[in-house]
Amino acid sequence: MRILSALAGRFARPLMIACIGLVSTAGAGVSGPLQPNTKIRLTIVQWMPTKGAYEQWGTLGGEFTISDDGALTLPLLGRVPIGKKDEAALASDIARQLKDKIGLVDEPSATIEILGYPPIYVVGDVAKPGEYQFHTGLTVLQAFAMGGGEMRSTSTLQSSLDVTQLVGELKEIDASIVRAGVTIKRLEAETAGEKTLQFQQELSNADPLTASIYKQEEAIFLARANEVARQSKSLSELRDLLSEEIRVQQEKIKSTDANIKSVQQQLDSTIALIERGAIVPARQAEVERTMRSYQNDKLDLAASIMRARQGISQATRNLEGLYDRRQTEVASELQSERANLTQLRLKRETKQKLLMDSIAHDDGSQESEQPLVVFKIVRLDTGKSSEMEASETTAMLPGDVLKVARRSAATSTTPSSAQTSMGAAAKIIQ
Repeated sequence: MRILSALAGRFARPLMIACIGLVSTAGAGVSGPLQPNTKIRLTIVQWMPTKGAYEQWGTLGGEFTISDDGALTLPLLGRVPIGKKDEAALASDIARQLKDKIGLVDEPSATIEILGYPPIYVVGDVAKPGEYQFHTGLTVLQAFAMGGGEMRSTSTLQSSLDVTQLVGELKEIDASIVRAGVTIKRLEAETAGEKTLQFQQELSNADPLTASIYKQEEAIFLARANEVARQSKSLSELRDLLSEEIRVQQEKIKSTDANIKSVQQQLDSTIALIERGAIVPARQAEVERTMRSYQNDKLDLAASIMRARQGISQATRNLEGLYDRRQTEVASELQSERANLTQLRLKRETKQKLLMDSIAHDDGSQESEQPLVVFKIVRLDTGKSSEMEASETTAMLPGDVLKVARRSAATSTTPSSAQTSMGAAAKIIQ
């Protein structure tokens, strides 16, 4: 039984590490490199031999979004490029960097869970073009089905009401893009530690809506700066108060030392008088009690000084942590807002293309033969967009744009009518 217990204790930690690895791989959805704008949850734990258990590092983990240039901004480590890493490789790299950064003997255990993928977009000759949620194993044919399949002969956007609604959506997206851009400027100013926002030039040339957005972000900037200033002032005043308390207690100790010295002299004189028989021994006990009282007072004052110094250390740590937490929050918000801006721009491009294609489509044309559906995928890789031919079984990746087109040998749309339709679409978009 003792041998079995020893073996169990010896292999307990490796088995727990193996279980953590299984949890990390079980949550993997899309095999291959992590895509930009993917939202993940990072969990970091470390084995604590003294406790016999794993302890989670909550301040270093959390939810993060991969930026459009393929990187994560993490507390303590800063910018971590993703490259071609999947979840397991990225988790291993983060654990290794933390070990080197902190100077640990063993690497902590890091796991990555994918919380959400970037959506896909279906455009072109489909019944319901637009943005759709990505799921693992999605193929081109399934994405085509999400878009309602092949466009019917009657377009859903032929009516002026539908076109007006789409133009309104484009204007709403434009307003959201402006708002996201101003928010990014405000967050960048907070990251740089600027005291004020320089929006005067932008406000002079801005329309009423944009000017309102600038003023709102300026108010948020001032409120957040005032909050940090108030907390910093409070902690600084607490440190000053504790320092003054230490100074007063030290003065009291000097006075107590003087009293102890005086009582010691009195005690020496009393002992001499007792030896000569001038006074009774009871007088010596009384003086000794006075001496012990002063000595106890001195110990109490020393303990009070130690508590005050501990309070100063705690206030200093809280003051430093205040700025560290604020920088971490701002960095996370900035990363999310940049990802949001990228999504808004892509959404605007998709809807703009949808509007132009819908207006340019001539529903009166009759094709003499069944059209051929052709698929193309527009994919963003390392910051560059590329277009490739695709089949029905081609696997889709998060953030892909599926372009569907119909081709046939015969067409009744003349170049002049197509150019007229495109011109009308451009005027509506403007």
